[in-house]
Amino acid sequence: MARKNLLSGLAETEADDQPTSSSTAAYPIRGASKSMIRSVNELAKQADAYLEGEHVVELDPDAIDGSFVSDRMDDDREQYQELLEAIQQRGQDSPILVRPHPSIEGRFMIVFGHRRVRVARDLQRKVRAVIKEIDDKAHVIAQGQENSARANLSFIEKAMFAKRLEELNYDRDVISSALAANAAAVSKMVSVATRIPPSVISKIGSAPSIGRERWVELSLLVAKKSDIVDEILSESEFSGLESNRRFEQLFMALNVKEKRVRKASVKPGVQSWAPDDKSVSVSVQRAGKAVTIAVKETDGSRFGNWISDNLQGLYEAFRKTEKAATGD
Repeated sequence: MARKNLLSGLAETEADDQPTSSSTAAYPIRGASKSMIRSVNELAKQADAYLEGEHVVELDPDAIDGSFVSDRMDDDREQYQELLEAIQQRGQDSPILVRPHPSIEGRFMIVFGHRRVRVARDLQRKVRAVIKEIDDKAHVIAQGQENSARANLSFIEKAMFAKRLEELNYDRDVISSALAANAAAVSKMVSVATRIPPSVISKIGSAPSIGRERWVELSLLVAKKSDIVDEILSESEFSGLESNRRFEQLFMALNVKEKRVRKASVKPGVQSWAPDDKSVSVSVQRAGKAVTIAVKETDGSRFGNWISDNLQGLYEAFRKTEKAATGD
């Protein structure tokens, strides 16, 4: 039997704690711990449920607008071409989900299925779609869950999506539900997408092979080395690289510069002195508050012993010099 009101739980945007018209709402929002999806397979089943038993119609793709929050970057040419060829050969297997446009009469807004709409436009075909009356909150959860299950979004695409939702004032429970991620994972996503400027992320691209920890490392490097990031990104060969390679190029360049700076910053300052006859050589090495004096050459041992035997007198002379300099 076809299920009705599949999104009734999701659509309760402003009154999650109020009773619903159905005691068995399919997708109630009750906090991140209860809305977590435990597996991709379970998430895929939930995505299927948005369309199950619903009437499928054919729409003109030119009457459909994109979602009010994007979750994909525009560098998926290879995957898009594969989808286009598949639909061209055997048709559109699964419908997209749209909602009546919230502000433009007679138009629709995509909830999920952006690439299928692009394909329909390119092939000049109608697009098979399910139309549902849902609100913005239900929209972003449905969009996020479908794409988490089907679209193989890269980490940075999920991070940008999380940041956009936060900028739209959605709370972390909604973002966690949309991305099937716990609070700690969402926090990392938002932090990475905040530290790295959008222009830098755009130039790198989706980098599908790069995972969370590498992006976290890069975000820390970019935050410290923002003055040289543009220089690296503007190199002529950078834009011609594949997205994963663009990430690696920037990461390696910043990492090398970071190591050089770190090495230079801890390298002690060294000062050398020797008399004209070179009978003794003195090197003074400074590292923070520590100073090391090394005495070498022919008279090195005897001169070192003399310094050691006269430390009290040398220190008193030092104190007198200090007092004379300060006037105390």
